[in-house]
Amino acid sequence: MKTTLLCVLIAALGAACLQRADRAPPASDTSAVPNSTATPAAPAPAAAPTLPPSPGATKLTVVEGFLTPESVLHDPVQDIYFVSNINGGPTAKDNNGFISRVRPDGAVENLKFIEGGHGGVTLNAPKGLAIRGDTLWVADIDVVRAFDAKTGAPRDSVSMASLGAVFLNDIAIAQTGALYITDTGIRFDDVGNVLHPGPDRIFRVGTDRQVTVAVRGDTLGRPNGITLDSVGKRFIVVQFGGRSILAWKPGDKAPSVIAKGPGGFDGVEIAGSRVLVSSWSDSTVSSYETGQEVKVIAGVPSPADIGYDGKRHRVLIPVFSGNRVEIWQLP
Repeated sequence: MKTTLLCVLIAALGAACLQRADRAPPASDTSAVPNSTATPAAPAPAAAPTLPPSPGATKLTVVEGFLTPESVLHDPVQDIYFVSNINGGPTAKDNNGFISRVRPDGAVENLKFIEGGHGGVTLNAPKGLAIRGDTLWVADIDVVRAFDAKTGAPRDSVSMASLGAVFLNDIAIAQTGALYITDTGIRFDDVGNVLHPGPDRIFRVGTDRQVTVAVRGDTLGRPNGITLDSVGKRFIVVQFGGRSILAWKPGDKAPSVIAKGPGGFDGVEIAGSRVLVSSWSDSTVSSYETGQEVKVIAGVPSPADIGYDGKRHRVLIPVFSGNRVEIWQLP
C-alpha cells in the first residue's frame, strides 16, 4: 500500500473506533468461549479511577518488513508464526495479499510463503487466521480460503458473497471443525471514509461447507476478533464499533456482555484464565480475567489481530500502520 493510501486508511479506521436471528448451528459446536481546569476558588476535580498496575510484559523483539500486517497466529505443531499481510486496501480485490512465516526467534523464514497471484493462489486482503490440523484458514473480504500449513498450497475456498458478506475479519474453529467468521460490515468510500452498510454478523461454515448466518444484529457492535473459549464452551467476540467484550454460544440469539473497555477492539486470545484484547482506541493490549480491565501492554499504535504463543507465554502484535510485528513476553 502506498504511504498516502495507508495514512487515509489508518485515519479512517481510527474514526471508526470512535463511532459508536438467522438459523443457528447446533450448540454442540462449542463443547469441549474533558479534562476540566479548576479555577482557584473551585475544589480540585476528583481523581480518575486508576486501573490495576500492569503485570510487566516485556518487549522481546520487533520484526520489520511486512506490508499492512493484520493478523498473527502461532502454529504450535510447526512452532511457527503466520502473519497475514493485506498489502493494499482492506477491501481491494487486487490479488496481492500474502502470508509470512516467522520463527519464534523473530527471523523471517519466508516473507511470502503464500502469495496471491503465484502458484495458483488467490489472496486479496487476508485478515484473520485459524488453523486446524495442517490446514490454515484465512478470511479474505467475502471468502474464506484454506491452505496447506506446511507447503502453502491452496486447498479449498468457501465464498459468502451470495449471502452479502461485506468485511470478513476473523475466524475461530469449533471443536467440531465448523468455522465461525465475523463480518464487521464496514466499507470505505473513495476518500477513505468508513461506511457501515452492515449487517453485523457471524457466519458459520460447517464441515460440509454449508454456510449459514449463526447470529446477526446491532448487539455485535461491528464484530472484529473472535476466539473459542473451550473451557467456558462459548466464543468470545470483541467489538470494533463499541466498547464491549461479548460471550456467545451457538444457538443463542444474541451475545451477552462480559466486560467493557476502551473500545476499538481488534484481536482477542485466551491465555489461561485471561482474555487478552487489543485496542486501537488507546493503543493497548489488556487482560480481562474477571471482567476488570488490566493493561498488559501499552504504547502500541494500531494493534491489530493479536496472536498468543502458549508455549512461551508471548503476545504477538501485528502493528497495522507500522508494518511490523512486536513480540512481547508475559510474566
